[in-house]
Amino acid sequence: MWWYDRRTLIFGLCALALTGCGFTPVHGTQGAGGRLQSAVRVQAPDTRPEQLLIQRIEERLGRGSRYRLSYDLDIRRQEMAVAPTNISTRFNLVGNVTYALHPAGADAPLIEGRTTGFTGYSTTDSTVATSAAERDAHARLATILADRMIAHLLAAASDLPE
Repeated sequence: MWWYDRRTLIFGLCALALTGCGFTPVHGTQGAGGRLQSAVRVQAPDTRPEQLLIQRIEERLGRGSRYRLSYDLDIRRQEMAVAPTNISTRFNLVGNVTYALHPAGADAPLIEGRTTGFTGYSTTDSTVATSAAERDAHARLATILADRMIAHLLAAASDLPE
């Protein structure tokens, strides 16, 4: 019983410390996440993976013109498993994206970052199924990278001018 009371005390002190430090949720009414909602214009895509990345960013943040988001996306395919017949049966897609958030009409970035992610897919005897698996892996990777970018941008949004 003594241990249970001690845990309650510790959790209570942690909660008290969080309320005293000025912690505010990014999506709360006073949160900094609102500064990016419907305020970001993303550079135009050149490839299908870039299009998927932008689609996810706009899904989460909307479209706007207050800030300009530039990025450089690099996706590499790695062989992960090779059958005894010397045919690759599993691939990983490793993605790196470097990005910068600029005020509209300015070149100096307000927030810069880089994130990585990976996903994989298996090949089959069917070229149609393998192609579909690869397209799905690209879509999943774009979602992973976009979500990580957005998490960093939201975390740093408190430093943006209002």
